[in-house]
Amino acid sequence: MECRNQTGPSELRLLGLTDDPELQPLLFNLFLSVYLTTVLGNLLIILAVISDSHLHTPMYFFLSNLAFTDICLSTTTIPKMLVNIQTQTQSITYLGCLTQVCFVLAFVALENFLLVAMAYDRYVAICHPLSYTVIMNPRRCVLLLVISLLISAGDALLHTLMLLRLSFCTDPEIPHFFCELAQVFKLACSDILINNILIYLAAGLSAGISASGIIFSYTHIVSSVLRMPSAGRKYKAFSTCGSHLSVVFLFYGSGFGAYISSVVSDSPRMTALASMMYVVVPQMVNPFIYSLRNRDVKKALKTLIDRMPSLL
Repeated sequence: MECRNQTGPSELRLLGLTDDPELQPLLFNLFLSVYLTTVLGNLLIILAVISDSHLHTPMYFFLSNLAFTDICLSTTTIPKMLVNIQTQTQSITYLGCLTQVCFVLAFVALENFLLVAMAYDRYVAICHPLSYTVIMNPRRCVLLLVISLLISAGDALLHTLMLLRLSFCTDPEIPHFFCELAQVFKLACSDILINNILIYLAAGLSAGISASGIIFSYTHIVSSVLRMPSAGRKYKAFSTCGSHLSVVFLFYGSGFGAYISSVVSDSPRMTALASMMYVVVPQMVNPFIYSLRNRDVKKALKTLIDRMPSLL
């Protein structure tokens, strides 16, 4: 295939989930509903945390940042897909593709680190309750967030800048609804060995450290809870962790499923559907998990919704 160096403006084609024109209106309505639900649900979580002083704690500080990250991740991918369906085009500029790759990597990594920070918060709250306010002080919470942001942004920029050294085939087509890094690699005519080494090294370190942190936290949490004499205290301790654990299993389970699908499946469309499970579905479901399982969030949301008519 003919190759060229992508140093100037050019376009790529996002083939989407299907090329059947009869299914395009259905896909548009489906993804528009998913996007609006994601934005509205996560926005309500953020507003509830801001408006209720009882939720001004480290756990809800990280939860509101997780909700904001979910909005950003969905906004990075879904609106472009909706525009392409509505205008019946499949194009995305090379710069737009690089931007999408960068932001998807950054927000996925940030969500990963926020889940670790939330696990650490629950560990301190249950295993060291008397020292909780000292350990999880506002300065440390902000520091954890800033470190997570810096690492996520640095990792995303590294992989995005490494794409600039590659040459791509003319008229490149991506069988996906967004520019996923692995799919962009497949378009390269030049050697991607260094890129693959970097992505696997970064993913391995990130996943290994995150999984170790979460497993360490919950091992100690379970051990501490089982030693509690009161059944009521045990139930309360487990209930505060239930929502977070559900989100953790959803996020890592969908990500692992997408990876397995890309390895065992030769169908690009199936890979695209699997990828949708970790960049679309968890972001939509997370607000429901926290609002349905958390009494404080439900109370804050009810108060916020009751106050809305007077604010409008």
